[in-house]
Amino acid sequence: MFFETAGIEVAPWIPPLVAFIISIFTSVGGVSGAFLLLPFQVSVLGFTNPSVSSTNQLYNIIAIPGGVIRYIKEGRMVWPLTLIVIAGTLPGVFIGAIIRIEYLPDPTAFKIFAGFVLLYIGLRMLLDLIKTHNNGKLNGAEEKFRELVKNWKNSEHHSTLQEELPKVKLIKFNLKKLEYEFYGESFTVSTPIIFFVSSIVGIVGGIYGIGGGAIMAPIFVALFHLPVYTVAGAALMGTFITSIAGVLYYQILSGFYPQFSVAPDWILGILFGIGGLAGIYTGATLQKYIPAKIIKWILMIIITTLSIKYIFFP
Repeated sequence: MFFETAGIEVAPWIPPLVAFIISIFTSVGGVSGAFLLLPFQVSVLGFTNPSVSSTNQLYNIIAIPGGVIRYIKEGRMVWPLTLIVIAGTLPGVFIGAIIRIEYLPDPTAFKIFAGFVLLYIGLRMLLDLIKTHNNGKLNGAEEKFRELVKNWKNSEHHSTLQEELPKVKLIKFNLKKLEYEFYGESFTVSTPIIFFVSSIVGIVGGIYGIGGGAIMAPIFVALFHLPVYTVAGAALMGTFITSIAGVLYYQILSGFYPQFSVAPDWILGILFGIGGLAGIYTGATLQKYIPAKIIKWILMIIITTLSIKYIFFP
């Protein structure tokens, strides 16, 4: 099947299958999989023009809702954190789109940029994992959560796990700080700092075409030491909202840059999105059964490997 906007030919069953496989592994860490889907489109399919970024964001719009719904049902959506991320990343997405078209239309330059973005994420996660290993302990709330799920699985009298899962409890939220409780432990972050970091991430995400969630989830875990079981929903929801804005903006910009292919390839993006929808929902369901440490190692290895490839072999 030929996709005119992307300028590529590929069997129609391949995009949803690849998206399904990728999103299962990445969604357990609160990442939609768009950051891995983009390298697949660029390096494997040969989709290198600027519209690959907007097509990637279209994938997010279709794929993410299933996972978000799952996190909401299980009471693991930190809504104030989601609000800060959206407020910070949204303006950055618009700035990033302009930078992508004006200064990074060349595939090689774009790959090198993407490589450094991925390298930063991977190294931050690696440092956090090494520090955790040396200390000999993980986030207490994460371990308690895992223990609850493990006990439920071993129980002879299975009740509904969703009813037993600990819910996120908001303690305080204002312009200075956000504080919430998860499984008996309190977590506090600065509202202005989260907003500032989100703004920078929004620009990078707008350039890369990932909405920013793929960057924010590891930052929440590595820099702010928030439990991965509580940030996944916020990161996915933030990515969903900013991706909607990104797709609409790229579509509008396509009228001002006729020399480039800027608007998303709608058919290709929808095919990727269908596979991602099933994969993210599956991943969100499986997340509570997978140890946080394994989730972080999986993400770190994939991200770092890709970054090295893009930087040294663009």
